[in-house]
Formats: sequence, structure tokens, C-alpha cells
Amino acid sequence: MANRKQQLSKLIKTLAQVVVTVLALYLVLTKIDLTELSEIIRKANPWYLLLSFLFFNISKIINALRLNRFFRDIGIELSTMYNMKLYYLGMFYNLFLPGGVGGDGYKIYILQKNHGIRMINVFNAVFWDRLCGIVALAVLSLGLLLPSTFAEKLPQFIPYAWAIIAALYPLSFLLNKLFYKQFLGSFIITAWESMLIQVTQVISAFFILKAISPAYHAIDYLAIFLISSIATVLPVTVGGAGAREITFYYLLDYLSLDTSTGVALSLIFFGISAVSALAGILGRTRHEKSISQKRTEG
Repeated sequence: MANRKQQLSKLIKTLAQVVVTVLALYLVLTKIDLTELSEIIRKANPWYLLLSFLFFNISKIINALRLNRFFRDIGIELSTMYNMKLYYLGMFYNLFLPGGVGGDGYKIYILQKNHGIRMINVFNAVFWDRLCGIVALAVLSLGLLLPSTFAEKLPQFIPYAWAIIAALYPLSFLLNKLFYKQFLGSFIITAWESMLIQVTQVISAFFILKAISPAYHAIDYLAIFLISSIATVLPVTVGGAGAREITFYYLLDYLSLDTSTGVALSLIFFGISAVSALAGILGRTRHEKSISQKRTEG
């Protein structure tokens, strides 16, 4: 009975995500010129798109390495190659299997099952990894907003932006020290890795912008890209689709900038994410035990 209720809950969550995604995309696509949008995407420079694909995957590789540090902090030793495969497999599940286990849930289940680690410890590693990414994303978002057109339109918020930037990492360190002490030794290096992940994602978005337009007002588009990335963290749409596009549309409309270019950037970025995630399911992943466990058994 409990299992049936759980399955029903997952089904309802999946349907809700699909409905929200479709509605968000419908709302955006009915407000822009679809002919212009398709023309922008069709004429995109493939070489810039290739560079975007490269930097996107560099960001994901760094992300996988950061997560593996947190796994080591809780006693899970994974080979670099296996960790990378598991990370991309999680990407695939996050993108293509909404409402179910999800990529993070899958990693937590597999690692707890194969390594005999308490589930709460694996959950904490995955959760802290996510939180580190959000902190870096927020800092970089505010950093790009300060020189953008948003600062000209809303100068009264500039002091608050500086205050938040100054406070985020000290607060993150305090949270780390109080509740996640097991990851405290990795704080500095993972903070740098988190920022590098977001910077390479911005570079990826910049190359998409270069591929589809002369990149006028690049700071504005990239600031909105980061804000839209924050929007996709909320699990209300399928793989973040819809949430990013609707953020681009309304914020670009507020700045009186070309909304079609922003939506095209968003859709292409989702396409690059999807193609990259396919590596997770196309490659064979043979689940391993901890390196230390295998040595003991040997």
C-alpha cells in the first residue's frame, strides 16, 4: 500500500513538472516571433557552439571532481573514471527522468548500497555539493548584475548586492563549521572549484551568444543567464526547461532587449546540456566498491 502511494506521488510529481514545463514554454513561445527564433538558431555559428559545448563539459568535469572530494570526506573512495561516469549518469536522470528518483537520488541510493555508508552521510555530501554551487552562482550573478543595465535601472539595490556578496561566503563557512564539519577541510579548494564551475558555464553561454548575435549587451544576457540558472535549481520543470526561457523573456523584456536572442541562447544551452548528458546513458557503468574496500578484500 505504501509502495503504491509512493508510485502515485512520483507520477503526480512527474505530471506536474511536465505541465509546468509545457505551460512555461507555451507562454514564452506565443510571445515571440517563432520564425525569427528558428532563423537565429539555424544561422548559429557551429564553431562557437563547439566551444560552448567544450566549456560546458569542462564545468561538469570540475563539478564531478568537487563532488568526489565530498565523497572522500565521508569515507567513499571512488576512482576518477567511475565517479565521472556516475556523475554523467546522474545528469541524464536529472534531465530525462523527471519526478522519479532523479540523478541525485540515484547517486545516493547506489553509493549507500554499494559502500555501506549511512544514507544521511551520502545525502549530506550531495546536498553540500549543491549548496556550494548555489553560493558561487549567487555571488557571480550579483557580480555580473553590478555592471549591468539592471544596476542603472535599480541603483537603490546596489548596496544590498555588495552586502550579500560580502556575506555569502562567511555565512557558508559558518554553516559548514556548525552543521557539515566533515567537509570543513575541503572548504577553500571546493569554494574555488565552485566559482570555476560557474565561470566556465558563463563562458559556455557567452560562446552561444557569440554564435547567434554580435553579443551586444553581453553582460546583461550573461547576468540573466545566471539568474535563470538559479531558477532551474527549483525542481518544478523538466530539466530546467521552461524556467530558464521564461526568466530570459521577462527580464530581457524589462531591459527592452531582444527577447528572441535570449530564448534562443536558453534553448541552445538546454540542447548542449541534453547532448552532454547522453554520455551518461550511452556508456556502460559498472558500479564499483570503494577503492579501500577492494584493497581490503584483496
